[in-house]
Amino acid sequence: MTLIEQLSEALGRPAPESLQRGDLEGRADPRHDAAVLVAVTERDEPGVILTVRREHLRAHAGQIAFPGGRLDPGEDHVTAALREAEEEIALDPAAVRVLGSADPYHTITGYRVVPVVGVVPPELNLAPHEDEVADLFEAPLSFLLDPANHRQMSAEFQGATRHYWQIDWQDRRIWGATAAMIVNLARRFGTA
Repeated sequence: MTLIEQLSEALGRPAPESLQRGDLEGRADPRHDAAVLVAVTERDEPGVILTVRREHLRAHAGQIAFPGGRLDPGEDHVTAALREAEEEIALDPAAVRVLGSADPYHTITGYRVVPVVGVVPPELNLAPHEDEVADLFEAPLSFLLDPANHRQMSAEFQGATRHYWQIDWQDRRIWGATAAMIVNLARRFGTA
């Protein structure tokens, strides 16, 4: 069974109790429902497409993220994730084979984010949106899912100690909600 087939099977299993749920202090708001696309490249060694947000953006400047954003009125999570990926990295929605949705994650900023996992062909002609995305890259799925690469970190934020996940790949620092969603995928996959 390929890694992508295993991932598809894992998405169909009940969620493990060890999932990172994020900030569940009641700050999630239906107006802050969002979706991201976890785009897995269909290769012998699959990768995951990630973006680097532009430094001038008001929120999450310079951070590594999945393509995604808020749901527009009338959209479901899959539609929103595909729309956002097309807007941010020029990924044609018709090129994505959706495997399913992963577990929602609640951000400290009040968003309920649903990761939509999809498979895309390798070597797509992707282009970062010049106003939103500084760069995009592909990290190996096996590396991201390996618990040995997940580090729990802490920092002071708004007068409280906050704990977060970090995954370092090459010179890239994947952290916060993006890393937590990857850790959740690994836990669902059974590798964490």
